[in-house]
Amino acid sequence: MPDWSTKVTRLDKDGVVIASGALEVAIGVSLVTLPREQRRVGAFLAAFFTAVFPGNIEQYLKRRNGFGLDTDKKRLVRLFFQPVLVAWALWSTRR
Repeated sequence: MPDWSTKVTRLDKDGVVIASGALEVAIGVSLVTLPREQRRVGAFLAAFFTAVFPGNIEQYLKRRNGFGLDTDKKRLVRLFFQPVLVAWALWSTRR
């Protein structure tokens, strides 16, 4: 988590991680239970993936381990997949 995230959300870093995880679950549930809203949920998911990208950059720059990302190479590769996730969220939820 970027250091500035705790100031913006007024949560500690663990709270931000828990909140973003809960949001991910809610988005997944929405994709399954709201089929008529898939396009809108897909756009929200793409926005979510975009919003967490600064945290991924900070994790790479500050060499922070987490979620199996324990080398600079793994953290760097993830950065290149983030735009793929954004595109996939939009593409897979279009009608």
